[in-house]
Amino acid sequence: MTENDVRQLILDIIHDIAPDEDLSDVKPDVRLRDQLDLDSMDFLDIVMELRKRHSIEVPEEDYMELSTLNGCVSYLLPKLQAAATA
Repeated sequence: MTENDVRQLILDIIHDIAPDEDLSDVKPDVRLRDQLDLDSMDFLDIVMELRKRHSIEVPEEDYMELSTLNGCVSYLLPKLQAAATA
């Protein structure tokens, strides 16, 4: 799994949760909630989808790691790579 794969995975989840959002110009270093109309429930839905689709557990103390698209990639890439080789 590559960084681009993880980026797309996150954007796909966001699209499923908020289908009306325009994801064509998401800036990688700007908080997702500042760019998109996502509330705290949407964020929890993203975390739940990560668990459901990819068996990735994100503890509450790590939620801030997922605040930007680049943060999501940095946090999730090693977890997804480890899961792929397990």
